[in-house]
Amino acid sequence: MRDFHVHSNYSDGDFLKGMVRAAESAGLEGVGFADHCNVASRERHESMRSVYGFNLDLTYERRRQGIDRLRTEFGLEIYDAVEMDYDPRDEAAIDAFLSEAGFDYAIGSVHDIDRNNVQIASNFTAMSETERDAVVDRYFETLIALIESELFDIAAHVDLLERTPPLRGRATIDHYRRVANALADSRTVPEINAGRALTDAEIVHPSGPFLAALRERDVAVTLGTDSHHPSEIPDRADFLAEFVDETGLEPITPDGIDL
Repeated sequence: MRDFHVHSNYSDGDFLKGMVRAAESAGLEGVGFADHCNVASRERHESMRSVYGFNLDLTYERRRQGIDRLRTEFGLEIYDAVEMDYDPRDEAAIDAFLSEAGFDYAIGSVHDIDRNNVQIASNFTAMSETERDAVVDRYFETLIALIESELFDIAAHVDLLERTPPLRGRATIDHYRRVANALADSRTVPEINAGRALTDAEIVHPSGPFLAALRERDVAVTLGTDSHHPSEIPDRADFLAEFVDETGLEPITPDGIDL
């Protein structure tokens, strides 16, 4: 099995070598580093990059050198990838950066709606039911724009807002079908993301109804543990292997990977 979504200390994860060692110990055939990256020029995003150190747009070449060294030390495949924050306003900048950087593959993610990170519950607790539903609508509209942009090989955690109690359960089958239709006509594929699968909430992205809508349209999937620490990789990888067996899914590799 190959895990196409882990993070390193080049964004919010642990050191490259420890992550690779854990992936090899878990029996993975390949692991892909998809560190967070944002190329928006708006002041808020520039400030966030400086405060949190998500600067892969400046450091990807150094990380690539590290990955090349680790490829000589370990027997599994190690992929040089990226998880890009997507906002329709940034499509030109994203396209230019991805063309210049030449990653093995690119993952696209929707994290923010109207300047609010959809994973932070406090952003939405004071909102009315109608306002929360509007956030969900805008999330899926942005996700569809991400898919239709054709900038990305993979769409990450496609129902990310299920992690957030004020937004959880508000997506509808219509949302899911619209995304499935967009994916069916795109080179972009969603991932089965285990980032919250082993928490008390037991959240797998996409949810069961969402996955059913994707399968109705014969949409393929990739696999990602979304691990940030070496200790997370083994159990999440085991979960994904069991999930694939139970569901009968046949995961694919991103376009940029030749097996």
